[in-house]
Amino acid sequence: MKKSEKRYRELEGILKKGRVSLISEAIRSLREEEPFEGAIELLAEHYNVTDDKMNIIAIEEFFNDIKYLSARSEIMAEIRKPSYKQKTISMLVSSCWQSGLDYSEYVQDIVRVFLEGDYTTAIECMTLIEESLRYNTREDKDKAIHLVERSPEAFTHEKDPLSRELISILAR
Repeated sequence: MKKSEKRYRELEGILKKGRVSLISEAIRSLREEEPFEGAIELLAEHYNVTDDKMNIIAIEEFFNDIKYLSARSEIMAEIRKPSYKQKTISMLVSSCWQSGLDYSEYVQDIVRVFLEGDYTTAIECMTLIEESLRYNTREDKDKAIHLVERSPEAFTHEKDPLSRELISILAR
């Protein structure tokens, strides 16, 4: 991703104004080329605080359509942020598997999000893990299984069936 302080400040200003038409236009222009460094962070932060349905839809579509490998590390950095609402984390994880990009190198992080997240986020994580596993080594999969098996969050009433299914998926 390219660093562009000018574009970062412009997008930041547009998001702060909150005008749907300006935000939609800014997102449309971001979709035409590889997003600059920080654009993903700004959009995720705005998604986390906005209630405007049009902005929410535009941001979700942007994330779902990202096809740049360079965006993966920024998206994962946003997923790891503890300050985000579960709806934001769930949207980001969903966008990972919808983009079709390979997230196999982040399987341990995704398992942690699975364990820490709500039911909906856990399902999104399972889908992403299952889509990415073909690129993981047996050692990677075994480490992920170990994370699940050692976690007290994994076998709570709500997540128990999901955790058992995730272990089954990882054991393949």
